[in-house]
Amino acid sequence: MSAPSETLPPIERLLAIMAKLRDPDGGCPWDLEQDFASIAPYTIEEAYEVADAIERKRYDELKDELGDLLLQVVFHSQLAREAGLFGFDDVARAINNKMVRRHPHVFGDASTRDSVTQTAEWEALKAAERKESNKGESLLDDVPIALPALKRAQKLQKRAATVGFDWPTADRVLDKVDEELAEVREAMAAGDAEAVAEEIGDLIFVCTNLGRKMKVDVEAATRSANTKFERRFRHIEQTLASQGRITSDATLDEMEALWDEAKKIEKGV
Repeated sequence: MSAPSETLPPIERLLAIMAKLRDPDGGCPWDLEQDFASIAPYTIEEAYEVADAIERKRYDELKDELGDLLLQVVFHSQLAREAGLFGFDDVARAINNKMVRRHPHVFGDASTRDSVTQTAEWEALKAAERKESNKGESLLDDVPIALPALKRAQKLQKRAATVGFDWPTADRVLDKVDEELAEVREAMAAGDAEAVAEEIGDLIFVCTNLGRKMKVDVEAATRSANTKFERRFRHIEQTLASQGRITSDATLDEMEALWDEAKKIEKGV
Protein backbone atom coordinates (compact mmCIF):
# COMPACT_ATOMS: atom_id res chain seq x y z
CA MET A 1 0.00 0.00 0.00
CA SER A 2 1.60 3.26 -1.12
CA ALA A 3 1.62 6.39 1.00
CA PRO A 4 -0.80 9.22 0.14
CA SER A 5 0.60 11.51 -2.55
CA GLU A 6 2.90 14.36 -1.54
CA THR A 7 1.00 16.55 -4.00
CA LEU A 8 -1.90 16.70 -1.55
CA PRO A 9 -2.14 19.77 0.72
CA PRO A 10 -0.21 18.91 3.92
CA ILE A 11 -3.21 18.64 6.24
CA GLU A 12 -5.14 16.51 3.73
CA ARG A 13 -2.14 14.20 3.35
CA LEU A 14 -1.85 13.85 7.14
CA LEU A 15 -5.55 12.97 7.39
CA ALA A 16 -5.13 10.41 4.59
CA ILE A 17 -2.06 8.89 6.28
CA MET A 18 -3.99 8.52 9.54
CA ALA A 19 -6.92 6.93 7.74
CA LYS A 20 -4.59 4.38 6.12
CA LEU A 21 -2.93 3.59 9.44
CA ARG A 22 -6.40 2.84 10.85
CA ASP A 23 -7.55 0.85 7.80
CA PRO A 24 -8.45 -2.72 8.92
CA ASP A 25 -7.23 -3.89 5.54
CA GLY A 26 -3.46 -3.37 5.66
CA GLY A 27 -3.27 -0.73 8.38
CA CYS A 28 -0.85 -0.61 11.30
CA PRO A 29 -1.65 -3.21 13.99
CA TRP A 30 -0.63 -0.87 16.80
CA ASP A 31 -2.71 2.05 15.51
CA LEU A 32 -5.69 -0.25 15.02
CA GLU A 33 -5.54 -1.33 18.66
CA GLN A 34 -5.81 2.22 20.00
CA ASP A 35 -8.85 4.08 21.33
CA PHE A 36 -9.47 7.49 22.88
CA ALA A 37 -8.33 6.36 26.34
CA SER A 38 -5.13 4.69 25.18
CA ILE A 39 -4.12 7.70 23.07
CA ALA A 40 -4.91 10.36 25.70
CA PRO A 41 -1.62 9.90 27.64
CA TYR A 42 0.35 10.42 24.41
CA THR A 43 -1.61 13.60 23.73
CA ILE A 44 -0.66 14.97 27.15
CA GLU A 45 2.96 13.90 26.67
CA GLU A 46 3.20 15.64 23.29
CA ALA A 47 1.80 18.86 24.75
CA TYR A 48 4.51 18.75 27.41
CA GLU A 49 7.17 18.22 24.76
CA VAL A 50 5.96 21.34 22.97
CA ALA A 51 6.20 23.27 26.24
CA ASP A 52 9.66 21.80 26.90
CA ALA A 53 10.99 22.90 23.50
CA ILE A 54 9.73 26.41 24.19
CA GLU A 55 11.10 26.43 27.74
CA ARG A 56 14.54 25.38 26.48
CA LYS A 57 14.30 27.81 23.53
CA ARG A 58 14.92 24.92 21.14
CA TYR A 59 12.91 26.47 18.36
CA ASP A 60 14.49 24.18 15.78
CA GLU A 61 12.71 21.30 17.54
CA LEU A 62 9.42 23.15 18.02
CA LYS A 63 8.21 22.46 14.48
CA ASP A 64 8.53 18.70 14.97
CA GLU A 65 6.94 18.81 18.42
CA LEU A 66 3.98 20.81 17.11
CA GLY A 67 3.63 18.25 14.33
CA ASP A 68 3.54 15.45 16.90
CA LEU A 69 0.83 17.31 18.80
CA LEU A 70 -1.16 17.90 15.60
CA LEU A 71 -0.99 14.18 14.90
CA GLN A 72 -2.74 13.56 18.21
CA VAL A 73 -5.63 15.82 17.14
CA VAL A 74 -5.82 13.98 13.82
CA PHE A 75 -5.71 10.59 15.57
CA HIS A 76 -8.58 11.48 17.93
CA SER A 77 -10.55 12.93 15.01
CA GLN A 78 -10.08 9.72 13.02
CA LEU A 79 -11.29 7.64 15.96
CA ALA A 80 -14.31 9.92 16.29
CA ARG A 81 -15.08 9.71 12.55
CA GLU A 82 -15.00 5.92 12.68
CA ALA A 83 -17.41 6.01 15.62
CA GLY A 84 -19.75 8.36 13.76
CA LEU A 85 -19.22 11.15 16.30
CA PHE A 86 -17.47 13.92 14.34
CA GLY A 87 -14.54 14.47 12.02
CA PHE A 88 -11.50 16.72 11.75
CA ASP A 89 -13.47 19.39 9.85
CA ASP A 90 -15.95 19.52 12.74
CA VAL A 91 -13.07 20.06 15.17
CA ALA A 92 -11.69 22.91 13.04
CA ARG A 93 -15.16 24.39 12.55
CA ALA A 94 -15.86 24.34 16.29
CA ILE A 95 -12.67 26.20 17.21
CA ASN A 96 -13.18 28.68 14.34
CA ASN A 97 -16.65 29.51 15.64
CA LYS A 98 -15.45 29.73 19.23
CA MET A 99 -12.59 32.12 18.42
CA VAL A 100 -14.88 34.43 16.42
CA ARG A 101 -17.54 34.31 19.16
CA ARG A 102 -15.06 35.10 21.92
CA HIS A 103 -13.41 38.00 20.07
CA PRO A 104 -16.25 40.47 19.45
CA HIS A 105 -13.70 43.29 19.72
CA VAL A 106 -12.01 41.91 16.59
CA PHE A 107 -14.78 40.24 14.57
CA GLY A 108 -17.85 42.08 15.86
CA ASP A 109 -19.11 45.56 16.66
CA ALA A 110 -17.31 45.91 20.01
CA SER A 111 -14.32 48.23 19.95
CA THR A 112 -12.65 47.26 23.25
CA ARG A 113 -8.87 47.06 23.01
CA ASP A 114 -7.88 47.09 26.70
CA SER A 115 -6.42 43.67 27.61
CA VAL A 116 -7.87 43.66 31.14
CA THR A 117 -11.37 44.35 29.85
CA GLN A 118 -10.92 41.77 27.12
CA THR A 119 -9.92 39.13 29.67
CA ALA A 120 -12.99 39.88 31.77
CA GLU A 121 -15.21 39.69 28.70
CA TRP A 122 -13.56 36.41 27.66
CA GLU A 123 -14.34 34.87 31.05
CA ALA A 124 -17.91 36.18 30.91
CA LEU A 125 -18.40 34.63 27.48
CA LYS A 126 -17.02 31.29 28.70
CA ALA A 127 -19.34 31.40 31.71
CA ALA A 128 -22.32 32.10 29.45
CA GLU A 129 -21.32 29.19 27.20
CA ARG A 130 -21.06 26.85 30.19
CA LYS A 131 -24.50 27.92 31.41
CA GLU A 132 -26.02 27.50 27.97
CA SER A 133 -24.50 24.06 27.41
CA ASN A 134 -25.53 22.96 30.93
CA LYS A 135 -22.51 20.66 31.14
CA GLY A 136 -22.97 19.84 34.80
CA GLU A 137 -24.56 20.72 38.10
CA SER A 138 -21.38 22.21 39.58
CA LEU A 139 -19.41 25.24 38.49
CA LEU A 140 -16.34 23.03 38.68
CA ASP A 141 -17.62 20.10 36.62
CA ASP A 142 -15.77 20.90 33.39
CA VAL A 143 -12.36 21.63 34.93
CA PRO A 144 -10.42 18.72 33.36
CA ILE A 145 -9.36 16.03 35.83
CA ALA A 146 -6.36 15.09 33.66
CA LEU A 147 -4.71 18.51 34.06
CA PRO A 148 -1.44 18.65 36.01
CA ALA A 149 -2.32 19.05 39.69
CA LEU A 150 -0.98 22.60 40.05
CA LYS A 151 -2.67 23.80 36.88
CA ARG A 152 -5.96 22.20 37.92
CA ALA A 153 -5.74 23.69 41.41
CA GLN A 154 -5.33 27.15 39.95
CA LYS A 155 -8.23 26.63 37.55
CA LEU A 156 -10.49 25.39 40.35
CA GLN A 157 -9.62 28.45 42.44
CA LYS A 158 -10.13 30.81 39.53
CA ARG A 159 -13.51 29.27 38.75
CA ALA A 160 -14.68 29.52 42.37
CA ALA A 161 -13.52 33.15 42.46
CA THR A 162 -16.01 34.03 39.70
CA VAL A 163 -18.82 33.70 42.24
CA GLY A 164 -16.96 35.51 45.02
CA PHE A 165 -15.44 32.49 46.80
CA ASP A 166 -11.98 34.02 47.14
CA TRP A 167 -9.73 35.86 49.56
CA PRO A 168 -9.85 39.60 48.91
CA THR A 169 -6.08 40.17 49.05
CA ALA A 170 -2.80 38.28 48.68
CA ASP A 171 -1.96 39.16 52.29
CA ARG A 172 -4.94 37.11 53.44
CA VAL A 173 -3.63 34.18 51.43
CA LEU A 174 -0.21 34.59 53.07
CA ASP A 175 -1.91 34.32 56.46
CA LYS A 176 -3.45 31.05 55.27
CA VAL A 177 -0.01 29.84 54.12
CA ASP A 178 1.29 30.41 57.65
CA GLU A 179 -1.72 28.57 59.07
CA GLU A 180 -1.24 25.57 56.77
CA LEU A 181 2.50 25.44 57.47
CA ALA A 182 1.75 25.34 61.19
CA GLU A 183 -0.61 22.42 60.58
CA VAL A 184 2.14 20.58 58.68
CA ARG A 185 4.46 21.04 61.67
CA GLU A 186 1.73 19.81 64.02
CA ALA A 187 1.13 16.67 61.92
CA MET A 188 4.89 16.01 61.77
CA ALA A 189 5.20 16.38 65.54
CA ALA A 190 2.37 13.89 65.99
CA GLY A 191 4.10 11.41 63.69
CA ASP A 192 0.91 11.03 61.65
CA ALA A 193 2.10 10.22 58.10
CA GLU A 194 -1.39 10.39 56.59
CA ALA A 195 -2.06 13.78 58.16
CA VAL A 196 1.35 15.04 57.01
CA ALA A 197 0.50 14.14 53.41
CA GLU A 198 -2.90 15.83 53.67
CA GLU A 199 -1.50 19.00 55.26
CA ILE A 200 1.32 19.26 52.70
CA GLY A 201 -1.33 18.99 49.98
CA ASP A 202 -3.29 21.82 51.64
CA LEU A 203 -0.12 23.91 51.88
CA ILE A 204 0.67 23.43 48.19
CA PHE A 205 -2.94 24.26 47.29
CA VAL A 206 -2.80 27.52 49.24
CA CYS A 207 0.60 28.44 47.74
CA THR A 208 -0.97 27.86 44.35
CA ASN A 209 -3.74 30.27 45.32
CA LEU A 210 -1.12 32.82 46.32
CA GLY A 211 0.40 32.49 42.86
CA ARG A 212 -3.03 33.04 41.30
CA LYS A 213 -3.63 36.16 43.38
CA MET A 214 -0.23 37.49 42.27
CA LYS A 215 -1.03 36.59 38.62
CA VAL A 216 1.70 33.94 38.54
CA ASP A 217 1.24 30.79 36.45
CA VAL A 218 2.28 28.30 39.14
CA GLU A 219 2.79 25.47 36.66
CA ALA A 220 5.26 27.59 34.67
CA ALA A 221 6.86 28.89 37.86
CA THR A 222 7.38 25.33 39.11
CA ARG A 223 8.87 24.28 35.77
CA SER A 224 11.24 27.22 36.06
CA ALA A 225 12.17 26.18 39.60
CA ASN A 226 12.80 22.63 38.36
CA THR A 227 15.08 23.94 35.62
CA LYS A 228 16.95 26.11 38.12
CA PHE A 229 17.42 23.18 40.49
CA GLU A 230 18.67 20.99 37.66
CA ARG A 231 21.11 23.66 36.48
CA ARG A 232 22.59 24.22 39.93
CA PHE A 233 22.81 20.53 40.75
CA ARG A 234 24.63 19.92 37.48
CA HIS A 235 27.13 22.58 38.57
CA ILE A 236 27.76 20.53 41.72
CA GLU A 237 28.26 17.35 39.67
CA GLN A 238 30.51 19.02 37.10
CA THR A 239 32.68 20.76 39.70
CA LEU A 240 33.18 17.54 41.62
CA ALA A 241 33.90 15.67 38.38
CA SER A 242 36.66 18.19 37.58
CA GLN A 243 38.21 17.15 40.89
CA GLY A 244 37.93 13.47 40.02
CA ARG A 245 35.06 13.00 42.47
CA ILE A 246 31.37 12.12 42.40
CA THR A 247 28.48 13.39 44.51
CA SER A 248 28.47 10.35 46.77
CA ASP A 249 32.06 11.26 47.77
CA ALA A 250 31.09 14.77 48.88
CA THR A 251 29.58 15.91 52.17
CA LEU A 252 26.34 17.86 52.33
CA ASP A 253 28.31 20.95 53.42
CA GLU A 254 30.53 20.67 50.34
CA MET A 255 27.56 20.32 48.01
CA GLU A 256 25.74 23.24 49.64
CA ALA A 257 28.86 25.39 49.18
CA LEU A 258 28.92 24.49 45.47
CA TRP A 259 25.18 25.21 45.26
CA ASP A 260 25.81 28.69 46.67
CA GLU A 261 28.66 29.07 44.19
CA ALA A 262 26.26 28.26 41.34
CA LYS A 263 23.83 30.90 42.63
CA LYS A 264 26.59 33.52 42.68
CA ILE A 265 27.66 32.63 39.16
CA GLU A 266 24.08 33.04 37.93
CA LYS A 267 23.81 36.42 39.62
CA GLY A 268 27.19 37.51 38.30
CA VAL A 269 28.57 38.02 41.79
